[in-house]
Amino acid sequence: MERASWETPVRDGVDLVLGPMPRYADATAVTLWLEATGSCEVEVRAGPMTCRDHTFEVEGHHYALVVIEGLAPGTDLPYTVALDGRVVWPAAGAQRPPSRLRTTPPSGDLHVVLGSCRVDRPHREPWDLEPERDVRGVGVDALRALSVSCARGERPLPDLLLMLGDQVYADEGLAPRVREWQVERRGPESEPRHGVADFEEYTWLYRDSWSDADVRWLLSTVPTAMVFDDHDVHDDWNTSEAWRHQIQRLPWWSERITGAYMSYWVYQHLGNVSPAELAEDGLLPALQAPGARGGPLRDRARRADDEVDGRKLSWWSYVRDLGTTRLVVVDTRSGRVLEQGRRSMLSEPEWQGVEGQLRGDCTHLLVASSLPVFMERAVHDLESWSEAVCGGAWGRRAAQWGERIRQALDLEHWAAFRSSFDRLAHRLAEVGAGRRGTAPASVLVLSGDVHHSYVASIRYPSAREVRSAVVQVVSSPLRNAFPRRLQRAFRFSSTPFARLIGRGLARSVRLPSPEAEWQVTTGPVYGNTLTSLLLDGGQADLRFERAVLERGRAALREVHRERLDQHRRPEAHRSSV
Repeated sequence: MERASWETPVRDGVDLVLGPMPRYADATAVTLWLEATGSCEVEVRAGPMTCRDHTFEVEGHHYALVVIEGLAPGTDLPYTVALDGRVVWPAAGAQRPPSRLRTTPPSGDLHVVLGSCRVDRPHREPWDLEPERDVRGVGVDALRALSVSCARGERPLPDLLLMLGDQVYADEGLAPRVREWQVERRGPESEPRHGVADFEEYTWLYRDSWSDADVRWLLSTVPTAMVFDDHDVHDDWNTSEAWRHQIQRLPWWSERITGAYMSYWVYQHLGNVSPAELAEDGLLPALQAPGARGGPLRDRARRADDEVDGRKLSWWSYVRDLGTTRLVVVDTRSGRVLEQGRRSMLSEPEWQGVEGQLRGDCTHLLVASSLPVFMERAVHDLESWSEAVCGGAWGRRAAQWGERIRQALDLEHWAAFRSSFDRLAHRLAEVGAGRRGTAPASVLVLSGDVHHSYVASIRYPSAREVRSAVVQVVSSPLRNAFPRRLQRAFRFSSTPFARLIGRGLARSVRLPSPEAEWQVTTGPVYGNTLTSLLLDGGQADLRFERAVLERGRAALREVHRERLDQHRRPEAHRSSV
């Protein structure tokens, strides 16, 4: 295959394609991910430590995950990367501060930056204009603005970057040069015309999204945790049983979904979990075996799309302990049970695994779900009503048009899996009441997806004795357009009239009221936004910042700040953890 004009040229030996990226980090270990142009030995030097490993191949692409262990809590060291003995990072003439390896701080204080939904577009006009000024505009990249601010010393580096879905858009609006290469590879009319076709095209999608110099530097010095959402694969991925039947009839779907799982594992999930978990899973050692060339990964990816309706073998949910804070990341896409009458956001085995991690004995519990759990109440009732109608509450004919409405309006969040919503809300109350270990100061549900940001305060009946602050925080998008007509629709959904309509719909299908009550207390905030969580002892501070252009460079402007731990009931006391 002919090399694309913008592919990294091979100089005197093997070179970097992407990375390096510190991914998993705990108190004593960091994993460092990279992609290279060929097979090679990777050497990482940080202070007195030197760690080496060899790349592994996946269908002509070469990756490495170097494990750096034996570090002290709070380690913060500059590092270099050499391939076959030649230093390739930092690049010659680099104008940014040295990249660093950093372990979890020992104090328990934590700075987490989160966001979601980042389309890949050039960082110049017309793409960095607002959509009102140019239809191609998607605004300023919040991730790039964060990098510029950190590199200039205007703010400290966060301890973790949490990317909550849609890291790449595989299904619509490909970046200009990705589309150019795609046309060169398979012609302008081949299917799918508006998205990637296979693993090879996914590699170029990640490459273009993460190779901007500013973004690449940020990812080389801040540990990251990620989870996929629908656009990483296809819009409305696994919305319903009917949706799956429709998509599986398309001739290109099988190779698209296989490539999606393969690329997700190697570019995102591989760095999410600890070295011990990777060894136990066995896939990475199998790929590192001579002659594997990605075969075991393709085999697993082919099985993954069949693992719905309870047949769940490959789990993408995971947990990280970050000092005294626990992060539980829940996969809300790939393991859904879609059969009518059994619909569930997770299969039962994965539910049990996730619930085992939803416990106290930590200062803060962060529950990350790409999809918001607690949405504006009118929207919540609409989605729950839709599920009931599609399930036959109003008869077979109503179920058919109900399915069309469900797919047209993207009614597929937690509320559209009502039994799963109730189950998760109940578990969060148990944690907050101290029935699953000592109650944390806060239980924060972190989400993206909906292209606006907000804070919702969750309350339970006093008899539940919930002492923790339970709060939904949504941060979206990092970079994407949100039409004014949709903004008007969301504003309407927060009106008393819309809530009255939603309540009437729910009652029409005899849905019981949720155990929890909640209210959007901040937002909606529109525009390309990222969120900072500052966890200091039992205190949790939130800051929304919007990406803007200031004097010709990407910058962040604060639009809201608040204390999240103050969302507790007045009689609640501070956790003793």
